[in-house]
Amino acid sequence: MRAIVAGFAAIWSVTLIGYLIGRFELLGPDGTAVLARLAFFIATPALLFTTLADTSPTEVFTPAFLAYLASTVIVAAGYLALAGWLWHRPAGDVTIGALGASYVNAANLGIPVAAYVLDDVSVVAPVLLFQVLVAAPVAFAVLDLTAGDRRPSVRRLLSLPARNPIMIASAAGLALAVSRWQPPAELLRPFELLGAAAVPLALLALGMSLPGSRPLAADPQARERYTAVALKVLGQPAVAYLIARHGLGLSGTALLAAVVTAALPTAQNVFIFATRYQRGQRLARDSVVLSTVATAVTLLLIAAVLG
Repeated sequence: MRAIVAGFAAIWSVTLIGYLIGRFELLGPDGTAVLARLAFFIATPALLFTTLADTSPTEVFTPAFLAYLASTVIVAAGYLALAGWLWHRPAGDVTIGALGASYVNAANLGIPVAAYVLDDVSVVAPVLLFQVLVAAPVAFAVLDLTAGDRRPSVRRLLSLPARNPIMIASAAGLALAVSRWQPPAELLRPFELLGAAAVPLALLALGMSLPGSRPLAADPQARERYTAVALKVLGQPAVAYLIARHGLGLSGTALLAAVVTAALPTAQNVFIFATRYQRGQRLARDSVVLSTVATAVTLLLIAAVLG
């Protein structure tokens, strides 16, 4: 319990600092965009490279991860059906909303929760692998192909990995893990230093975007926002529990791991992605803020009931 509270306290403390920076315009009118680009192009790729380089690919397919994976696909598909087919929202906004409903904060909150609630950080590794190697590239492909007035083409889609620093870094880190080569510590240290800035930069950028925002206000995007948050906070952990408990027959720590990983709030990287591609920025920001507030309660309840 204490680890979950401490994790949320750290997130909100840094976000509050970002809010104050934005409120008093300490970095000027373009500060949010600059920090978001710095996180997207430099810090986040460095973090993913060092994280994946130290991950064993053999740890991916656990029953708990399969329950999380199924819940992610089901929830994302549900949002896509509502926003895309029923509400006819633009593809870029639908993509950001689907990420808001299913892309969990597995790094800066998932790791401490896994360490202190589950006593096993390895359960977060397959979640990170799936998100950076499957979920994010698919989302980037849609966002990249729908950005601006450029016409989508097979050539642009095939060249996407070479133009996206997050995908390049993820592929490099996974290749290093598969090769089992251990680079000298001196070689990895610059990447570790840059990667350590990824989470603070993302949280600062998120906080700087909050002055003047009204995440609970009634507006044309309220329907998408509340749907994404409800699916993230309630839908995904509920689906993960049903699949893990009744579909896979899990219990104890394995059941708790499946539900906890699915119950993590929306990752602040979703806001970074939205800012980078200028799609659904308010939807992403409000989904991160509201889901983080709500899961501060739901994670405690899950840990108390299933733990």
